[in-house]
Amino acid sequence: MNRQVLAYGAALVLIAALPALGGYPIFLMKVMCYALFACAFNLLLGYTGLLSFGHAAFLGLAAYACGQALAVWGWPTGAGLLFGTAAAALLGLLFGLLSIRRSGIYFAMITLALAQMLFFYFLQAPFTGGEDGLQGIPRGTLLGLDLRQDLHLYYVVMAIFVIGYAIIWRAVHSPFGQALKAIRENEPRMVSLGYDTDRFKLLAFVLSATLSGLAGATKALVFVSATLSDATWQMSGMVILMTLIGGMGTLTGPVLGAVIVVALENKVGELGRFLMQQTGIEWFRILGESVTIVIGLIFILCVMAFRRGIVGEWLHRRARRPAHASETAPGAPAPDNSR
Repeated sequence: MNRQVLAYGAALVLIAALPALGGYPIFLMKVMCYALFACAFNLLLGYTGLLSFGHAAFLGLAAYACGQALAVWGWPTGAGLLFGTAAAALLGLLFGLLSIRRSGIYFAMITLALAQMLFFYFLQAPFTGGEDGLQGIPRGTLLGLDLRQDLHLYYVVMAIFVIGYAIIWRAVHSPFGQALKAIRENEPRMVSLGYDTDRFKLLAFVLSATLSGLAGATKALVFVSATLSDATWQMSGMVILMTLIGGMGTLTGPVLGAVIVVALENKVGELGRFLMQQTGIEWFRILGESVTIVIGLIFILCVMAFRRGIVGEWLHRRARRPAHASETAPGAPAPDNSR
């Protein structure tokens, strides 16, 4: 536990120091928003075993709700963030009531259908701005900080990410989290033990939707806009990709997955142009412009080399190392395979 606390403390110090080390605040804030979104999704998929194809609905709704509150109604920044998060929580409750009684592909298809219905509503609703999106969202102030300055906003986004991550960490390490893991592993047995599994799954779904909404509202504040891209099925697929690449069912895996995917989206074009200039091979420029191809190749490599995701595979191999060492140590007793 002490080593874990030290690791989290070191990571917190590093994140706080990144702008001073030359990190671009907008890029770093984008990473933290998507990392919180991926961690929230992982609570549902990695720890409860429910695959949602419509999680972008909560990200998009929160962004539009926060933008409407700030840009049109003139609410304070804190109230706008809370309103967007609350809207996502209510939508999560509605979606959860309609979908958690199904499992597997049926659950996934229901969430996808509901999310697509919401997407087409956003496309036609007058307050969203249609394909142009809701632009000019004011950042305002929060706790005396002028959020128009990127550095001030950076530390607010960092605090939001840390709070969201801490909520997920606490949920996973609580009796509630243990019940979710048991439902993922063997739901019929949990039912036979007297647990109301639908209630646990609904709570997990609403909590995941709420934190996804917090990420969406924060993202709208960072980019001063809310667009349809936040509510598309491609965004739902992107968060699944982040979770699988980093490591499903791990706390830090989705964070790493978000870093990799966002970095590829923003930097692969620059890398392609640089390689083309250095080598003269035109193919590198084409590759740099095809971000989805690069992300697809990365995903294939991760699936082939890291079945549990990058962090999941590392944790698995680290856990096997002491057991293997004890089995091969001189004079060690033969393993008992009867249990």
